[in-house]
Amino acid sequence: MATVPELDPSQVAELGARLRDNIARAVKAPEQVLRDVLVSLFAEGHVLIEDYPGVGKTALARALARSIDAEYARVQCTADLLPADVVGTNVFNQRENRFEFRPGPVFANVVLVDEVNRASPKTQSGLLECMQERHVTVDKHTHELARPFLVVATQNPVEYEGTYPLPEAQLDRFMVRVSLGYPTANQESDMLLDHAERDRVLDLETVADVAEVLAAQSAAAAVHGSEALRRYVVAILEATRADSRVDLGASPRAGLMLFRAAKAMAALAGRDHALPDDVQALAGSVLTHRLLLAPGSGSGEREAVVRDALERVPAL
Repeated sequence: MATVPELDPSQVAELGARLRDNIARAVKAPEQVLRDVLVSLFAEGHVLIEDYPGVGKTALARALARSIDAEYARVQCTADLLPADVVGTNVFNQRENRFEFRPGPVFANVVLVDEVNRASPKTQSGLLECMQERHVTVDKHTHELARPFLVVATQNPVEYEGTYPLPEAQLDRFMVRVSLGYPTANQESDMLLDHAERDRVLDLETVADVAEVLAAQSAAAAVHGSEALRRYVVAILEATRADSRVDLGASPRAGLMLFRAAKAMAALAGRDHALPDDVQALAGSVLTHRLLLAPGSGSGEREAVVRDALERVPAL
């Protein structure tokens, strides 16, 4: 196994800028989306990209994978996809007269799970268990997944025929949920020119390797988060739980995800300590998909609940 170098926050910031600039060469995505994806990568989280068809969800995941010299796999979800198709299975080797494990696509470093809501609940559960535990158990044998391990799942929020929407408890496994939205007119015009002859993602070069990403993850984990910052995160969680518009507010795991994400964002900014500004910048992406709304509340209320919580809770 290659030796993992040590990176200081300034080097993490340089690595993040390198990855962001490389991805932006092929994908016209908002700066906030690229930031949230890199935060999730460095905080050892996972990403759910939820948006309309054709806005670049899959291209973003492919561009990230291509920017890192790591193993990449794609899972195209359908109703007949089985858990074994994702995690792997034991196959009998007649020559050696024994069973041997054939790993599935989740053993890659970057795994694109396209249209995750088209997979059956059983397959979704198998995938999300891997995301949480970071290992696979088949026939009582445990197999560790690769490191780094990042799942980028996509889903279409406007087409529900033949789909199995992820329940809130499983959405909780994703550190961030992002949406790309439609590009500006100038961006879309540039995209038509750039992609007219060739898929620009295929032209991207590798700008980082596995060792650098692991070192960035270690550096992000080592960023200082003060007791005051931890209390600030907890106060935000409690404010969402007390809101009458929700039946179930942000969980302790949501707070852990937000705290880890804030530390990763601080590292991306070249700092060795996290600030309330980091928490505020990421709260929407980390918390909104974890809230269970009360009957009668519209889907847009999630953003309002988080926004109001940030306004009511003073930064300590």
